[in-house]
Amino acid sequence: MSSAPVADLLLTGLDVYCNDESRSWAREIAIKDGLILALGAADGDLSDLRGASTEVLSMPGRLAVPGFQDAHIHSPFAGRNRLRVWLNDVIGREAYLATIAEYARKNPDEPWIVGGGWAMECFPGGLPRKEDLDAIVADRPVFLFNKDVHGAWVNSVALERAGISKDTPDPSDGRIERDADTGEPTGMLHEGSAYTFNDTMVPLPSRQEWEAAILNAQKHLHALGITAWQDAWVTPGTHDAYRSLAADGRLTARVVGALWWDRHQGLEQIPQFLAQRENGVVGNYNATSVKIMTDGVLENHTGALLEPYCDGCGGHTDNRGLSYVERDLLAAAVTELDRLGFQVHMHAIGDRAVRNALDAVAAARAANGMTDHRHHIAHVQIVHPDDISRFAELGAIANCQPLWAQSDTQMDELTVPFLGKERVEMQYPFGAMLRSGARLAGGSDWSVTSANPLEEIDVMVNRRSPAQPDAPAFLPEERVPLAEALAAFTSGTAYVNHDEASGHLAPGMRADLAVLDRNIFGGTGGTIADASVDLTVASGNVVYQH
Repeated sequence: MSSAPVADLLLTGLDVYCNDESRSWAREIAIKDGLILALGAADGDLSDLRGASTEVLSMPGRLAVPGFQDAHIHSPFAGRNRLRVWLNDVIGREAYLATIAEYARKNPDEPWIVGGGWAMECFPGGLPRKEDLDAIVADRPVFLFNKDVHGAWVNSVALERAGISKDTPDPSDGRIERDADTGEPTGMLHEGSAYTFNDTMVPLPSRQEWEAAILNAQKHLHALGITAWQDAWVTPGTHDAYRSLAADGRLTARVVGALWWDRHQGLEQIPQFLAQRENGVVGNYNATSVKIMTDGVLENHTGALLEPYCDGCGGHTDNRGLSYVERDLLAAAVTELDRLGFQVHMHAIGDRAVRNALDAVAAARAANGMTDHRHHIAHVQIVHPDDISRFAELGAIANCQPLWAQSDTQMDELTVPFLGKERVEMQYPFGAMLRSGARLAGGSDWSVTSANPLEEIDVMVNRRSPAQPDAPAFLPEERVPLAEALAAFTSGTAYVNHDEASGHLAPGMRADLAVLDRNIFGGTGGTIADASVDLTVASGNVVYQH
């Protein structure tokens, strides 16, 4: 008679939510060789798997769930900002300036001051000015992306270095903010003007710098229970850094890389994606997706709308936003990428952008049939009611950033006045999409907003800030039940990432899990976001312990 296998790690005394179709529960988990060996229905069921070498963790009162996964994140850029000028954890003009000045003082030899994370709502009209930066850093260029990375705040030295003056024309896909009286650039660059500046002027990080940034981000994400993600903006530099980290085992998370589509090019760039995919399947890293940004954002009126923006005063403008990849080219691109076996990850904020993205998936289906590449559309801020059912019909996954689906200063001051009542009520229709049969995947867009999946899930369930649990819900009919919200950040993203070995807990599945300090299903008091992570296990290895 053969003896029972001996577990490497045994977690006992906790509630285990398996996230399977029957939504079953257990009380113990045994892990061996990176896989779940067994689940026990009662404390002590798995005692025969316990040996002299087994690490046993008794965790009463805790809740184990599948490891969280993020379907839309910018981890290298977040990690780089965390190592440079990180403004996400402070708020307000004075706090920003103090943080920037302190970094400049401590790093006198840095030729550029770079970073980001400032919030538009902290400045009148969402527009900071160069004079504030000039007063604290006058000798070096400063370039700071805002939280949503759709604009940048720069000082006078940076503008001079780039040759940007009152006579410089706006690019076709962006805008240089100018003083209404003098026409001089104010220090705010929108969309394409910011990206072009970043790509041509700001020194590129070395591969080693990108590796350090990814490792910094990975440490933070593991502490939040995140064991896998899809990077929504992979450049040649970050691609090489991921490959290096994956090759030597330092990439302990599983990452799908979405290769960045250059919106100034067309189908001629696809061969480079084929080459990157050819060398980009290494260890825990798989460069098998392509990211296409189809429009901008609503706050600076570049999100693509079917009808014009309101003027904030009850009237309308003639601006319908921008399509960065025109409808016919988008359809051709998605069709060809689908034919070549790529997944396509599309950014779509406005209702016109969402429709164009769905039309592109429809074109691919018509040309290639119903492939299993699991194309997904991120953000889906405004979805026309006619398009809700098309997600399920086309097999397009809704990649949701639920932390945005609440009333806050940015929503109330920079979005609502320019949409009008009818479109305000079309925002983030997660509940409607779920009821229509669409698959939901959860993502944070970190560092745009917090990477904490418990905060995201809280807002998905309650449609209000976790800090204001008694506030009215924002479009309460679009709330999502807790089990479905948790699934979006576990099995939903695992599905997007073609990761069939994770997303729920069962014998034989990869041992990716997060242990929370309380049972968020159990009504133990507080909000979902009040819970925290005590333990994160990735491929059977403890990668974070509180």
